[in-house]
Amino acid sequence: MSTEKVIQFGEGGFLRGFVDYFLHKLNEKGVWEGKVVIVQPIEKGMCDTLMKQNCEYNLYLRGIEEGKTVNERTRIDVISRCVNPYTDFEEYLKLAENPDFRFIISNTTEAGIEFPGTEGKDDAPARSYPAKLTQLLFRRFELGLPGFILIPCELIDDNADHLKDCILKYASLWKLPAEFSEWINKENDFCNSLVDRIVTGYPKDEAEELWKEIGYEDHMLDTAEIFHLWVIGGHHEDELPLVKAGFHVVWTDDVHPYKRRKVRILNGGHTSMVLGAYLYGLTTVGECLKDETVSAFLKKCIFDEIVPTLGNSETDISFGKAVLERFSNPFIKHQLLSIALNSVSKFEVRVLPTILEYREKFGAWPPALTFSMAALIAFYRTDAANDGEEIMAFMKEASVRDILLKKEYWKTDLKEMIPEVERWYNLIEKRGMKEAYAEVLSQKEST
Repeated sequence: MSTEKVIQFGEGGFLRGFVDYFLHKLNEKGVWEGKVVIVQPIEKGMCDTLMKQNCEYNLYLRGIEEGKTVNERTRIDVISRCVNPYTDFEEYLKLAENPDFRFIISNTTEAGIEFPGTEGKDDAPARSYPAKLTQLLFRRFELGLPGFILIPCELIDDNADHLKDCILKYASLWKLPAEFSEWINKENDFCNSLVDRIVTGYPKDEAEELWKEIGYEDHMLDTAEIFHLWVIGGHHEDELPLVKAGFHVVWTDDVHPYKRRKVRILNGGHTSMVLGAYLYGLTTVGECLKDETVSAFLKKCIFDEIVPTLGNSETDISFGKAVLERFSNPFIKHQLLSIALNSVSKFEVRVLPTILEYREKFGAWPPALTFSMAALIAFYRTDAANDGEEIMAFMKEASVRDILLKKEYWKTDLKEMIPEVERWYNLIEKRGMKEAYAEVLSQKEST
């Protein structure tokens, strides 16, 4: 059996359709040998289902590549086991004892890298991902073992820097020895990263048909597009030869230019579109791109508001056009409600920076993106929202004004934005999405 070398926080479709696929292929190509141990980061997860399948599953990569249809199935067997710290905390801490582990990879959503500051060192386990990770790292430190290469995949700027900062805050909060913080800084490499692949996850509508093709039931079936890009702020190709294996991976000193473009255009396009589109009666991204109104709204967001804020370079425009093609992938049935998970934190990271920079650059609020904030509030009034319980309760009952004044959510003062968002929100509520879309599409930009 291959040596376990990677600890992975998260068992969701994205990591299994992105990182685990790459690692499986590295093994298959014979350029690397290693296995992944998955840690379930939240109490309710899918590790039991994965373990029942011997941690194996099928991944379908589908799309159009150089004008040709690609439909490729891979049986992924790179995961050796799953560990659930909520049912066996000591088994989780035991991971620290294995000197062969070199990489820690995570995707706990944008809301996952946080410092509540309310957890204790002896909680079994601590609630937040950074606190759980601090518990594991401290055990590693106590054993006198080498540190890790940490590559978080959460879609926040400087994700590794934020993760490291949270860990150091827990070290201080828990009054851990100063030597531990020194060990964190000197013996561990925190690599900021950017991930780019649309992973559509479990294909509910096609599952039975695909099971027949596979020959057995696979309840962890995963689907994704062909396109991929992984930009990693570090230089560890010698230990993880992703480029050698032929993947579109960039090891670099600066992730920022790649990340800004991708998060603003692709993820910002997704988040600004899906909530209003759901209220309009659509269910998938494919339906959105076929719908004349929603497609026009998305193009307005990308080419009239997001790309001009980035600088309107040919690279930005080309990326925007490629995003529309990727969203139109006929194989992708990307559910709007899947993208809508944790939309408050996603909006703060993916869309709000463009709104504020547009305002600063052009002296006006961008109509389509500001409208999308109103659509977000309207969406959270419905029972379709899926977020933290406190967030959902607040968003459902609070006024538009109080929501925009909630600095805890937006990390900035949005007082000046209140009249515009109230105007769009009232339009959505009183006249419905069809008339609201018609109104926003008639608005001229200030660029």
